[in-house]
Amino acid sequence: MSQSIAAPTPFVEDDPQVSPWKLSWNLLRKHKVALAGGLFVIFFILMSILAPFIAPYDPILTDFQATLKPPSIAHPFGTDHFGRDVMSRIIFGARTSLLIGVFSVLIAAFGGILLGLLGGYFTGWTDVIIMRGMDVMLSFPRILLSILLIAIIGTGMGNIMLAVGLFAIPTYARLVRSMVLVLKETEFVESARAVGGTSRRVLFRHIFPGTLGPIVVQSTFLIATSIRVASGLSFLGIGVPPPTPEWGTMLADARSYMALAPHLITIPGLSLMAVVLSFNLLGDGLRDALDPRQRT
Repeated sequence: MSQSIAAPTPFVEDDPQVSPWKLSWNLLRKHKVALAGGLFVIFFILMSILAPFIAPYDPILTDFQATLKPPSIAHPFGTDHFGRDVMSRIIFGARTSLLIGVFSVLIAAFGGILLGLLGGYFTGWTDVIIMRGMDVMLSFPRILLSILLIAIIGTGMGNIMLAVGLFAIPTYARLVRSMVLVLKETEFVESARAVGGTSRRVLFRHIFPGTLGPIVVQSTFLIATSIRVASGLSFLGIGVPPPTPEWGTMLADARSYMALAPHLITIPGLSLMAVVLSFNLLGDGLRDALDPRQRT
């Protein structure tokens, strides 16, 4: 389950000469564990982008003369039951996981932010209808709803992104709504309305920028959750179809060879754990860095 922001607080900068992001970076450097997580996230992103250039082999190339080989100089992470190089599949699998994580979060953010802005600003029946719908979605396990949607629309990377992202919308909607309820009562928003600002202008010009800090933090947590959920779907056999390299699929394939070739399940499992942990650590650091109460 993704982590949430404890208390929404509007962004306030005391020193106009220091940019918010520079101040956030300075504060983030104080959190060594979070900084380490951020560095690994950067490594993960670079590995995904440069996968075709740094992978030693074609990730789907089979070699039945070299099946289930242990780690060696030729194959640092060994080979699988089809003779495919595990290291190459891990590198390309990082790209698959990153694409699913980022685009599913973009889908969730677009829908959730819009619904949260509308519900928090207009209240009344608009708020009741939107938030009760979000409550219904939250009453079911996210992975269960994702399985149901995939069973209807089919597998494939695009469908996985949609299924994972669609059911993360309530997380953004509830977060943004709670912040809008606070921000719309502030003096600068009241002033914008007093001089004739339209609801659209007030929402997107004055209120929305105040929600960006917690949205960025929540997004790091949700990317980690989305990667984990997508890997879980692939592990169940309804995620990214083979032979596309994906860590959940690699874990599923390795179940039959755990005793004979333990590297097949150990390396993808550690990779998945490291990426999810790194995004969560980065999110913890950003949460503290973007919290005005931490700026002393």
